[in-house]
Amino acid sequence: MAEITWKEIVLVVGVVVACYWNSLFCGFVFDDVSAILDNKDLRPSTPLMNLFRNDFWGTPMTEERSHKSYRPLTVLTFRINYVFSELSAKSYHLLNLVLHAVVCLIFLQVCRLFLDQKSSLVAALLFAVHPIHTEAVTGVVGRAELLSSIFLLAAFLSYTKSKGLDNSIVWTPIALTVILVAVATLCKEQGITVIGICCVYEVFVVQGFTLPHLWDTVLRILRGKDGLPYSLLQTLLKLIVLMFSTLLLVIVRVQVIQSQLPVFTRFDNPAAVSQTPARQLTFNYLLPVNAWLLLNPSELCCDWTMGTIPLVESLLDMRNLVTIAFYSVLGLMVHHGVRYSVDSSKTVIMALSLIVLPFIPASNLFFPVGFVIAERVLYVPSMGFCILVAHGWRKTTKSRNLKKLSWIGMAILLATHAVKTVNRNWDWESEYTLFMSALKVNKNNAKLWNNVGHALENQNNYERALKYFLQATRVQPDDIGAHMNVGRTYKNLNQTKEAEDAYMIAKSLMPQIIPGKKYATRVAPNHLNVYINLANLIRANESRLEEADQLYRQAISMRPDFKQAYISRGELLLKMKKPLEARDAYLRALELDRTNADLWYNLAIVNIEMKEPSEALKNFNQALELNTKHKLALFNSALLMQESGDARLRPEAKQRFLIYVEQDPDDANGYFNLGMLAMDDNKNEEAERWMKKAIKMQLGFRSALFNLALLYSQTGRELDALPVLNELLVHYPEHVKGLILKGDILMNHKKDTKGAKECFERILQMDPNNVQGKHNLCVVYFEERDLLKAERCLVETLALAPHEEYIHRHLSIVRGKTAALSAAGQQVSPADGASSPAVEEKKTPLEKGKNDKNTQKAQSEQRTIKKTARGKPP
Repeated sequence: MAEITWKEIVLVVGVVVACYWNSLFCGFVFDDVSAILDNKDLRPSTPLMNLFRNDFWGTPMTEERSHKSYRPLTVLTFRINYVFSELSAKSYHLLNLVLHAVVCLIFLQVCRLFLDQKSSLVAALLFAVHPIHTEAVTGVVGRAELLSSIFLLAAFLSYTKSKGLDNSIVWTPIALTVILVAVATLCKEQGITVIGICCVYEVFVVQGFTLPHLWDTVLRILRGKDGLPYSLLQTLLKLIVLMFSTLLLVIVRVQVIQSQLPVFTRFDNPAAVSQTPARQLTFNYLLPVNAWLLLNPSELCCDWTMGTIPLVESLLDMRNLVTIAFYSVLGLMVHHGVRYSVDSSKTVIMALSLIVLPFIPASNLFFPVGFVIAERVLYVPSMGFCILVAHGWRKTTKSRNLKKLSWIGMAILLATHAVKTVNRNWDWESEYTLFMSALKVNKNNAKLWNNVGHALENQNNYERALKYFLQATRVQPDDIGAHMNVGRTYKNLNQTKEAEDAYMIAKSLMPQIIPGKKYATRVAPNHLNVYINLANLIRANESRLEEADQLYRQAISMRPDFKQAYISRGELLLKMKKPLEARDAYLRALELDRTNADLWYNLAIVNIEMKEPSEALKNFNQALELNTKHKLALFNSALLMQESGDARLRPEAKQRFLIYVEQDPDDANGYFNLGMLAMDDNKNEEAERWMKKAIKMQLGFRSALFNLALLYSQTGRELDALPVLNELLVHYPEHVKGLILKGDILMNHKKDTKGAKECFERILQMDPNNVQGKHNLCVVYFEERDLLKAERCLVETLALAPHEEYIHRHLSIVRGKTAALSAAGQQVSPADGASSPAVEEKKTPLEKGKNDKNTQKAQSEQRTIKKTARGKPP
């Protein structure tokens, strides 16, 4: 076997870069959202062992809704990407490009086993540029294919070295093969199929058996005419080792999924739930469809589910002829491969093993999968296809008449495929471009219409999104998810009646409960969110809270482990003033998921409602242990510490507010509360700085304006407080405390009794029974030396607050002064009143303004089918 030269390496890598350079400008689309953006297993805060407990999408393997795709090593590479670049898509795409180049080089080395130098290079180049690979390379989740292929090919190359020079067995390469197979399987399940490829290689290439020879040998042994040849004993021993290791891997894999197959619906794979013969005819017809995609990748589509390929329901369907033709061609090639012992036959049989065996897990022939066709699963089978093409090309180049034509044809094929690949990459630039490109190929798939709608929805273009969601319901009238999307979009457009109607249609399409049968096995778990969304909609009406609660309980009865139903019901119960039941709902949800920071946060909110601040703080802290950047937990726990009045908690409260404003620098509430903490600590300059920052961030921030004015008045800067109070009263002209403080400053520091009088009179216009405003107006009358009016005013004030000692005292002073003036024979008139200092002024008690921000629930309406991930409950 010839070694790969550096020129070949440069050429292959250069071609890969030329075809996939623009993939670096693509984002996270389609399944990437679930596997990358929404997958907590990528975060460094998640324990590393969770990668080996959860599926590819971050869902625990023990849960029924798990996809059961166990690929921890692939997720580990995502996590490494996250460590270096977090969610920068470019680094993820760059690593995929590098991995594809590595696969191409290893594949070139494999081709050297069966092809000459030129044709093996042609096979590797064709593999490098084939457009069918864009989903595996440009789609980030396709990394599972890339990694699995690397270890699959490495395992095969290792096995090819298991035969010694003296025809003995070399066990080290076999042991390495088993290890590499296990690693490949941990990257993606199809990695295990390399065992079958090794068996084919051992029987038909290493031992040189043909089917007639093998059959004759078996018959001779059975008739007792001959013993087992030594070479056959060696072959059997190696095959037994391979089979045993395969069986062991299968047992481990079954244990991992706990002997449960994932839940798929007729929307994911219609043929899987069809009756005989439609199921068998359709699944067999899909084989030539996949083969056609390899032969002619002109129309590629990211999603082939639902109505993309109509079911083959009758033996009279003309498409059955295509299936027959496919099996006929496949049979002829298999016959050529196993009938003769020439090199050409060995090349053909190995190419076929690379095509067929890795495709079996995705073929639907032995067990259903969550898709109809998936282009990325053709990544490994395309290797065998490329070997066949290169082998045929080598045959034609040996003909003098066809040599030049074959070179020209191959050059055109490589060039057109490369151009197609580059153009196809641009389709993956965004979700909108991807799904719009898919609709050009197939307009009968409701998921595609839904996903274009989602892309527009993410741009807040709800009107256009609604058109696509409605079209999805027309294409697939029984698509529950489409009707849910319509309902949610109507809600975003504030058309609640239409939203409720759409949700009711979706609810009516849900299967009815069959006693003794698990509901979750007959419907996508995400479809149960119709009850959550409908309840979230109608509970805005206070008269329908019980109806909303009934919907939550119905969802829970259908699926007792439906965590989101408990969360939403807990929030509703709080609204219904039932904190004890709300607490029970959150505790039940925590039994299902103790690592959910939002649950601990909401439980803390219940504790606040139940006047249990210490328990609330404990649960806030638990939420922050799970998610140190949980904004609501940071804010409300700091607020709780601040309002506790415990000076020992203030440093920690300040630290949490600082983290909060770092995360959300545009929220003025964080700066305001930092200012309040500084006021509590008598750090006036710091408090002033934070209050001004809050006011700058939020024009007319009432609490910040008032407390800044209060801070100025308490530190002898009353005149600085006046412009702040004026700004406050521009935005909130009925702010009573602001009017009182302004009147107090005008009367006592500006000697502007007229301005003060206007402030207090405005208060009494709004609230005639306001004791503070009424009393301070009395003081103004006294300052104006109108003792009779001041006396009448104080008598009226005393009637409003008969137990206030200072009003009694001030009334006595006024009456005493009036009596003194009368005894002196002076007329009591506004011009003859006593001077201001004779009155012992009662300062209006001014308390600090409370923060206007309410504690919030970590809950919003459930987004339904945000992405219709292939084969995965969306």
